[in-house]
Amino acid sequence: MIIRLIAIAAAVLVGANAVYAQGAAQSAAAPAQPGFHAFIQDVRRDALNQGITPATLDRAFANVAYVPHVIELDRQQPESTLTFEEYIDRVVSQTRRERGREVLTENRALLDVVSRKYGVAPRFIVALWGIESDYGRLTGNFSEIDALATLAYDGRRSAFFRKELINALTVVQRMHVDPRTMTGSWAGAMGQSQFMPSSFLNYAVSWRGDAPPDIWANKADVFASIANYLAHVGWHPDEGWGVAVKTPTGFDQTLIGLGQRKPLSAWAALGLQQANGGALQDSPTTASLIVPGGDSGPALLVFDNFRVILRWNNSSYFATAVGYLADAVD
Repeated sequence: MIIRLIAIAAAVLVGANAVYAQGAAQSAAAPAQPGFHAFIQDVRRDALNQGITPATLDRAFANVAYVPHVIELDRQQPESTLTFEEYIDRVVSQTRRERGREVLTENRALLDVVSRKYGVAPRFIVALWGIESDYGRLTGNFSEIDALATLAYDGRRSAFFRKELINALTVVQRMHVDPRTMTGSWAGAMGQSQFMPSSFLNYAVSWRGDAPPDIWANKADVFASIANYLAHVGWHPDEGWGVAVKTPTGFDQTLIGLGQRKPLSAWAALGLQQANGGALQDSPTTASLIVPGGDSGPALLVFDNFRVILRWNNSSYFATAVGYLADAVD
């Protein structure tokens, strides 16, 4: 995804329960949208040309509906409405930190085996699981086909969502998924890992290998799929994600940003220290200095794994939240 410039899963943020509970009802009650039917017919022709069978399309589009509430949610991205501090307080709440420690302990044996296979520490698997679906509690009950069709028709990011709609149809056909029970977030993210259909096709794995991946109900598949995604997009097993720092008076502000990469030793030579006053490691590990909350927020030296998390969701708020939660649950 997780090419996903899309919203953080609504389950994680404000009003999550109400949002998801409304999903199916909103879909069923949606008023007719001029041009939507013609749009679906155009998508159908495109899908047929890409190998989707008429039978699959008949099943998937039998009751397809435009869902206005999806568009409302798309216009209310949390990073546009919340400060960094507000976002972190909600996404990495004390309750989520405590529950994260519990689920890591409960699933330690499985997580350790998955970690050894893919080279991703259990704490990062748990952190992404927690932020995406509150440890599997909130996976969304919007119709996947309805949500993606609505977003593709809307036009703001139609090309992206149209591709994901075709990918969702591919999932229905290839995995023999019933489109009526194929549900996810308003943004089209599915299962406990909240994979977009493209990510499901590329990275979802069956841990036992004897059935299609089940990221909705099978925790082994959820953990393995999260780890497989990270491993495939460049995860460094022996690195963390970053460290909070403080900068010296008069620090050169042009050095802030992901475009600047220096070894930790070079940052130390510029006067940076750990936020607690300790010295930075004398290490060749490269890092970039970011201030996701602006002048009022923390300064962070982030490593290559931070960039990997950005591949999952291209948001410094999100990637920092993953790092914070990973540190808290370990």
